[in-house]
Order: sequence, then structure tokens, then C-alpha cells
Amino acid sequence: MGSRSKILLTGACGFTGTHLTNFLSKHAYEVFHLSSNILDVVDLEKELLEVSPDFVIHLAGISFAAHKNSEEIYRINTIGSINLLESCIKLGSLKRVIMVSSAAVYGITTNSCMNEMQCPCPVSHYGCSKLSMELLAKNYSQYFPLTIVRPFNYTGVGQDQIFVIPKIVKAFKEKATRISLGNLNVYREYNDVRDVCAIYEKLLCDKSKYNLVNICSGKAICLVEIISILETICGYKIETEVDEKLVRKNEIKSLYGSTALLQKLTGYEFKYSIEHTLNWMLEE
Repeated sequence: MGSRSKILLTGACGFTGTHLTNFLSKHAYEVFHLSSNILDVVDLEKELLEVSPDFVIHLAGISFAAHKNSEEIYRINTIGSINLLESCIKLGSLKRVIMVSSAAVYGITTNSCMNEMQCPCPVSHYGCSKLSMELLAKNYSQYFPLTIVRPFNYTGVGQDQIFVIPKIVKAFKEKATRISLGNLNVYREYNDVRDVCAIYEKLLCDKSKYNLVNICSGKAICLVEIISILETICGYKIETEVDEKLVRKNEIKSLYGSTALLQKLTGYEFKYSIEHTLNWMLEE
């Protein structure tokens, strides 16, 4: 039996990182969790050289789009990411680096279905921090194969309840009769983290020198529909009210991705419907 490929994973203790560690460990990879602060260049370089990974997947960052500290968003999402890429150069040989951006870079456009050729126009500090990372990161493809991914919304067991789907699921699990939410009529993808993990593993095998690709199913749904599904599963109705404090400025009405490039690169077929995901979250 050959030796397992080594993957250095940043943000490994977070929502996605926990699921991705479990998934990759079952698929012939040895997963190492970055313990260094990505803002500490000296420790970062030292740890990368000690691990000497075959692959790097960069998940670490602020992932909540409504995070209040804009300076912290740029420091971690942009500067921290470039620190990591600079440190990767010192390794000399890497099979691939995957940098996680966000569909938030697309911003408000006249198109609902976003493809990778569209000109980004982010409307939040979060989206701008991710676009800045993308533009800077592309330059590093001269040193090692690089994939930048733009995940659309996804959820699952273990996601923080500051995010809307875990918040709604928690209300149903606790048999709440009322819930306060933001805009109920925006359409988003709410994919399953287990599908996202499987896609990351497939992208490790990409032979291209550089790619920027959506992680998306192309299927959008509004919160009204999600609540209706949960009411059916749980067997009771919940009263919803719109809290204006939770309604974001510059809210994008509809956001879902083109799957064409993802299909070309991976051929991946999503396994989990929103009903599967919600039942999984309810059962935990």
C-alpha cells in the first residue's frame, strides 16, 4: 500500500474543516491541521516546512458576511491568505493549493445565475476581502497549481447558529412557536456540506495549472419554502416575523451559480437534497 498524500488544512476546527477532515481521512489522505496564526508569518512558514504537505486547502477566515469588524475581515481574509501563499512558495513543490473564496464576490447584478466569467461587483466588506484575495492569489499560480473556489451557501450539522438555516432548524427542534428572521423572500442555494467536501476532494485531482470555479448546485430556494418543508417534517406551523435589524442593506434578491465549469472539472452530481440536509440537522 502506498503512502497517503499529506494535506495541510487551515480552519480545520471550523464547520467545514471538521467535516472535510473526516471525509479526506477516509479517502487515503493524511490530514494535518494548521495550528499557527496565519498572521504570524514566521510560525506559519516554520509549520509548513515541518509538515511538508502535498496539498494545502485554505478554509480559515471570517465566513459570516455580516461580521461587524471590517478591519479584521481584511486582515484575516486577505492578508492572512497571502501570508499563507507566500509561505507555500518556500515548500518548493506542491501538487495543488485550494483557496476558498465566496460567491459573495458577485454582488448585485442583473443576472441571477452567476458564472465565473462574470465581472465581480461585491457590495460588502466580506465580499471585497474575498475578491482582493482572489486577485492577489492568482499571481501565485506561477509557483504551484492553484484552484480558487467560490462556494455558494451551504449548511449542515455543526454550523454556527448565527447562520440562518441552523437558526431555523434549532427553532423547530425546540418546538418554538415564533421565529424572527430577516428577508424571507431572497433566493439562495443551501447545499449540503457533505457535497462540498466531496467536491474539494475531486478538485485536488485537477490537472490544470490554474482554475477559478463555483461550488454550486444551481438550485436556489427561499426561506419561506424551507420553513414550509420543516413544518411538514415536524408536523406543526411556526409564526415568522421580519426583524428589520436582520435585513441586510444591498440584499441580493437571487443568487445561484452556473455549474458548467464544475461539471467539466469534476463531473460531480450532488447527492443531498435540501430535505435530506434538514432531516440530518433535525436528527442531530
